Amino acid sequence: MESISSENLPIVLHTLDQIELAIGRLQERTKNIRSVDDFLSTPGGMEKLDAACMVLIAIGESIKNLDKVSEGKLLPTYPSIPWKKVMGIRDIMAHHYFEVDADVVFGVISKELNPLKKAILYFKDNI
Repeated sequence: MESISSENLPIVLHTLDQIELAIGRLQERTKNIRSVDDFLSTPGGMEKLDAACMVLIAIGESIKNLDKVSEGKLLPTYPSIPWKKVMGIRDIMAHHYFEVDADVVFGVISKELNPLKKAILYFKDNI
């Protein structure tokens, strides 16, 4: 892994910590969501969907900042994550909020958070 500047290293580590915490909060808050219908069938489910979207926006924005502050050196060292898509979902949710597909959000939460968390932990252990 290419070296990150000593000036930026504390920022990178702090950002990784924040992303890890956000993933954990999102997993905890959606642990009872077993299908997309659990989001859509009740007002409480809809609130969870809205909250999940906000956390996903925060994660995507943090990944963008992480790439910037690491000068593009960090993310390519873990190529199994589609980083552009991670950042792109943030853009879609932030700029086209009323077009957000609950199925996509459910899919991200149920299938993509664990691999993302694994990548974040890898970075923390290897910088």
